[in-house]
Amino acid sequence: MESEESLLNVFVLLLFGSLLTVVGPSAPEEGWQVYSSAQDPDGRCVCTVVAPQNTVCSRDARTKQLRLLLDKVQNMSQSIEVLDRRTQRDLQFVEKMEVQLKGLETKFQQVEDGHESNWAKQYQSIKAKMEELRPLIPVLEAYKADALLVRQFKEEAANVTELLGSLQEQLGGVDYQEVHSRVLDLEERLRACMQRLACGKLTGISEPVTIKTSGSRFGSWMTDPLAAAGDNRVWYMDGYHNNRFVREYPSMYDFMTTDNFTSHRLPHPWSGTGQVVYNGSIYFNKFQSHTIIKFDFSTSLISRSRQLDFAGYNNMYHYAWGGHSDIDLMVDEGGLWAVYATNQNAGNIVLSQLNPNTLQIVRSWTTNHPKRSAGEAFMICGMLYVTNGYSGGTKVYYAYSTNSSTYEYIDIPLTNKYSHLSMLDYNPRDRALYAWNNGHQVLYNVTLHHIIQ
Repeated sequence: MESEESLLNVFVLLLFGSLLTVVGPSAPEEGWQVYSSAQDPDGRCVCTVVAPQNTVCSRDARTKQLRLLLDKVQNMSQSIEVLDRRTQRDLQFVEKMEVQLKGLETKFQQVEDGHESNWAKQYQSIKAKMEELRPLIPVLEAYKADALLVRQFKEEAANVTELLGSLQEQLGGVDYQEVHSRVLDLEERLRACMQRLACGKLTGISEPVTIKTSGSRFGSWMTDPLAAAGDNRVWYMDGYHNNRFVREYPSMYDFMTTDNFTSHRLPHPWSGTGQVVYNGSIYFNKFQSHTIIKFDFSTSLISRSRQLDFAGYNNMYHYAWGGHSDIDLMVDEGGLWAVYATNQNAGNIVLSQLNPNTLQIVRSWTTNHPKRSAGEAFMICGMLYVTNGYSGGTKVYYAYSTNSSTYEYIDIPLTNKYSHLSMLDYNPRDRALYAWNNGHQVLYNVTLHHIIQ
């Protein structure tokens, strides 16, 4: 098999992985995986690749199509497995709580029916509190239904995998369109189920998957978390200052395999690597200022700009790696955020939620974490997570909750494969971390623990 064909299979698999929660295989024998990539003296891409066992090379178009479908379902199965672990972990708590609620209700009824004494009066007040908890029972029932749905997804994925495996062997009369439709349907239902699980607390970060090797040591890349279904455009910004050109790739596949892109010229150069694309517009910090600009890609015009009062800029309060990273814009399930520092807060991180239309501050939180000591930061479900560095051994070690206005120290390892993180952002649609690591664009899957309140 030619090296170009092998590389194409790698790119396609990583593309499918990026569409789901799991962004890549966790072990070489589970599928194709890029371990490193570079350029030879002639400029050609050279990749170190581990192929799955028992690989059968074939140029038959139907064989390739089946193999790609099978890879896709395997990635979906990994995502379903993650969902299953989350739901099963919480389901034990749900079922126990449900039994306790129903048991209490029965006991209250027995006391009322059998006694007309002071005992009944005492239980009457307790029963009133019980009535407040009654609406929780159907919520618990719904959660149990979600857990059952995940198990059904597992069974369907296993059936599709078995079918595809059988078709690979037979290669007879196959309705490829029907098989492909079943895979797409399962993928959409899985995405919907993932969204129903809503928010949670970060408990783990996967090994990184290298999507591309390009650009300088510093930069940012992203997809739009509010893009319409089927819109998988990738946005790419090389460098942290003195640049105003944003590349738009039609899809993740184009980003990984081609130089097919459209270039957008911003009216001002950006500062740092904390840009985000959100609902069709790019939000960025204007170079050498504390001004935030919202630039609409559809009109190529600035739709809004506003100063972030008191925010340090021009390397006053940057991340530990420098690079004019004073103001970091980010997005999570709750919307648009800005992370920065001020003199008023002694150079410690200030976190502000922004109105994406007006750029006005909705609310701000002051933390006790020095901005210059932070390696990188990202938001998930209203929680700010901070890494302890940007090079060498790295971990997420500080978390600040905007719901409770409290912080805690945690210990979540983050594999820093290429030893220099200059961008780390969460995408709530993909439920993945996008990172720029020393000229490599990589993805991390995240594991969230869902808590029933």
